[in-house]
Amino acid sequence: MIAPIAVALTVGLLGWAYQAIKPPPPKICGSPDGPPVTSPRVKLSDGRHLAYREAGVPKEEAQYKIVVVHGFDSSKDLNLPAPQELIEEFKIYFLFFDRAGYGDSDPNPSRSVKSEAYDVQELADKLQIGSKFYVIGMSMGAYPIYSCLKYIPNRLAGASLVVPFVHYWWPCLPANLSNEAFGRLLPQDQWAFRVARYTPWLFNWWMTQKWFPSLSLMAGNMAIFSPSDLQIFKKLSEAPSVGQEKIRQQGVYESLYRDIMVGYGKWEFDPLDLVNPFPENEGSVHIWQGYEDRIIPYQINRYLSEKLPWIHYHEVPDAGHFLILESKNCEAVLRALLHK
Repeated sequence: MIAPIAVALTVGLLGWAYQAIKPPPPKICGSPDGPPVTSPRVKLSDGRHLAYREAGVPKEEAQYKIVVVHGFDSSKDLNLPAPQELIEEFKIYFLFFDRAGYGDSDPNPSRSVKSEAYDVQELADKLQIGSKFYVIGMSMGAYPIYSCLKYIPNRLAGASLVVPFVHYWWPCLPANLSNEAFGRLLPQDQWAFRVARYTPWLFNWWMTQKWFPSLSLMAGNMAIFSPSDLQIFKKLSEAPSVGQEKIRQQGVYESLYRDIMVGYGKWEFDPLDLVNPFPENEGSVHIWQGYEDRIIPYQINRYLSEKLPWIHYHEVPDAGHFLILESKNCEAVLRALLHK
């Protein structure tokens, strides 16, 4: 009797484990069980769709064309507080888009650091914005900018990485620096990033289990924000948030979870392998870092900028993670990028 019972228990346990770690299927926009498509989209060469939003002056009249890459748990509907006078004076066209799995853009099961750059390039070509364009990436949306610098540098007129994502396992980082920065994270965040890095097949279970605290950002832990972030957050919460309800509509796995797994996964290159795409100073690359940022450690971005002197490093003393959501900082980012 014992052997059959043991086999049954083992089979049952394996079945439970499989169901626990298996990610749910996405609810793809436009499918019978998915949300409706509510944004303009382009169809990529692999059959996926990317949703986009255009802002600023019409692209036919634009002198500067900027592709904006949103961060974690955000979308193309983010509002950059760029002064309208600046937009009109310099004739700036903005192209926002939902990254794969976010908002109205189809998921990409083969999503990688490299695929992010080619999504940007193909979107730009489908919308015919020209052979060269500027890119701005914020927070988690900065690893696609690193990808653009690596894989499509010939398409860039300039690039800004704002409070950019850092990979604590980049080989280029001195162990003492990465360990110190990683140790400043909340323990629950350390564990979430370790799971994403070393056992990504367990990440869905880790993010949905109830035994241990999960990622603080998704748990609503406000302790990770600086005083200046909290002020901006309070101001933003007083205004209606456009498109917020669509960010995760296709499922958190294909949007948020896969974003983290790709970011902390194995890269095909190291940031210090990057080569200056503008040897004749025909363009520029910038890193903007808030000194008070409690999410992204300034020490790592400062180190990268010191090792890559062609990157212009801007450290804002009184700013946190929401640096670009303050109008004066947004204007400074744009002026530096466009050499204005």
